[in-house]
Amino acid sequence: MRRTPNSGRRRAAALVAAALSLALVQACNTDSLLTAVDPDLIVPATLQNTEGALAVYNGALTRLRTATVSTSNLQEPEFLFSGLLADEWSTSSTFVQNDEVDQRNIKLDNSSVRDQFRQLARARTASNQALALLRKYVATDSVKQAEMYFTRGFAELQMASDYCNGIPLSDASGDVPVPGVPLSVAEVFARAGASFDSALMLVPGTTAAAVDIARASRVGKARALIGVNKFPEAAALVTATLVPTSYSYDVTHSITGGSNAIWGQGASARRYTVGDSLEGNARNLLIKGAIPFFSAKDPRLPVTYSVSSKGDTTKSQDGFTFSRTTTLYGQLSPVALANGLDARLIEAEARLQANDVPGMMTILNALRAAPPKVGDLPPATNPVTAGKQPVASQLPPLATPATRADAENLYFREKAFWTFGRGQRLNDLRRLVRFYQRAEDTVFPTGVHYRGGNYGTDKNLPVPTDELTNPNFKGCTDRKA
Repeated sequence: MRRTPNSGRRRAAALVAAALSLALVQACNTDSLLTAVDPDLIVPATLQNTEGALAVYNGALTRLRTATVSTSNLQEPEFLFSGLLADEWSTSSTFVQNDEVDQRNIKLDNSSVRDQFRQLARARTASNQALALLRKYVATDSVKQAEMYFTRGFAELQMASDYCNGIPLSDASGDVPVPGVPLSVAEVFARAGASFDSALMLVPGTTAAAVDIARASRVGKARALIGVNKFPEAAALVTATLVPTSYSYDVTHSITGGSNAIWGQGASARRYTVGDSLEGNARNLLIKGAIPFFSAKDPRLPVTYSVSSKGDTTKSQDGFTFSRTTTLYGQLSPVALANGLDARLIEAEARLQANDVPGMMTILNALRAAPPKVGDLPPATNPVTAGKQPVASQLPPLATPATRADAENLYFREKAFWTFGRGQRLNDLRRLVRFYQRAEDTVFPTGVHYRGGNYGTDKNLPVPTDELTNPNFKGCTDRKA
């Protein structure tokens, strides 16, 4: 805006007044004063160009980040809530929604479950919207298109991992929303696999960007395959040549764009406390089926009670529960959605499935001998410069288990510590019931809950009641593992 010189202010004021009078007369005829332009409103027409396509692409990535592991408006993302239903976390907040999930007794109108399902659905929708625009305006960038298929596939993978049978995959990316029909968990894993396949078809090249998305999609497809018990096919996708152990596809964080929710909801807000097989402040409640994440003192998951300067044990947000926090992640620490560690663990489970326990142990002990970089160990003092650090120089080797059952127990325990907080634990518990024929009360947390009453029987998150506006959806088909 150019300022008017002092000497011409009166003349300028007169001209402005005349212009306003003319505008008012015209407004009486055109109603233009009733039309307001909102500079923050983005309508579909403004996206029909290269810049719009790239903006929607970036938005889809943000949707996936928020849905999985980033804090947005104090909402818990999927990685945290699925770990709360499993045994990674215990509730220490004042929110009844968290209590229900931790107690495995989830109401169908649980608003937090609703929000998380909605975030995953939005990630799918945003990916489809971005794909249509990228094909039209950025047609030569196959890597970005592949990344949108990966984004869609990962959202579908997380839905299949965490929710009940009867998941509707609706599509709101077009002018008219298309309500999805209820699909079984196996069918949603298949849909995720198809999305990852589409990504892989677009990145056969050898550029760094193409290889990066191809590796992430291979890990995603392999995880979808183990969801339906197809281990030879899964292992073939993620060999060390195709997905090196050092590889990682990360969600990153920033002060303005969203913090790491594992740090934010756990160490900062103290709404989550690291789970254990002995619960209660007196540690007098045995939780059958739970891994002792807190008391195991495993270097892959550094966790302690928080203690004040006066030596008092710090209480959590609820004002009662002693706070057990981990320094695994800082405020801005990256979190892997897919990495080479996942690839090696998939290969190890494939050996277990083939009754090659020595082969499984070779892989597991190789990881312990040269631990991959995970999280933020030791804890970063400056969250802005936080980076991944190795767990330790090495961990001692494990002896080969004597029985198949012992081998299964060891494998899932090792995986639980390697992948803590990354949204995989709940699906592993479900698979132990579905495919390994384990009794539910030996897998999921069972017994007296420290909030009162006993743990319930939920083994997955329910598709929320808001989905009943979809005429095809009548509720979960079943709540089986």
